[in-house]
Amino acid sequence: MPRTARASAADYCYHVLNRGNGRAEVFHKADDYEAFLGMVAEASSRLPLRVLAYCVMPNHFHLVLRPYGDGDLSRWMQWLLTTHVRRYRRHYGSSGHVWQGRFKAFPCQDDDHLVTVLRYVERNALRAGLVARAEDWPHGSLASAAGRQIPVTLEPGPVARDAAWIARCNRPMSEA
Repeated sequence: MPRTARASAADYCYHVLNRGNGRAEVFHKADDYEAFLGMVAEASSRLPLRVLAYCVMPNHFHLVLRPYGDGDLSRWMQWLLTTHVRRYRRHYGSSGHVWQGRFKAFPCQDDDHLVTVLRYVERNALRAGLVARAEDWPHGSLASAAGRQIPVTLEPGPVARDAAWIARCNRPMSEA
């Protein structure tokens, strides 16, 4: 019996994430990241959905998404993750689970909460110590704010990111 789709409402923002099964690395080389981000772009053309931010890390990903219609988030994520798993298994000659389980999706209010989530996502590679500056991570949406081409069309979303956004993303989230 199929599982019930995750509830998602139109025009709400969601912080969506998933991790490799057993915390295993899923993205092993640049082509893996590029293929996944290409799938994100294709998913958005197949079922229109707004991508506000993303960061793809070696063993997980973060997306900030805003669906147009009720239930679109689950359909969009199903296509994305199924397509990715098929590519992964074919490319690496593997079988079994790639992802830890179902994706997680947390609704975000269109206020300071969303700003905090966007900042958290776009500075994720910096926090993990993979780059010296958040905008240097080539598999994150902040690279576009630094003037680099990215494969995914970003929507601005309901909250504005000001001229100091890159500097803000490079500062720690808290003293701790």
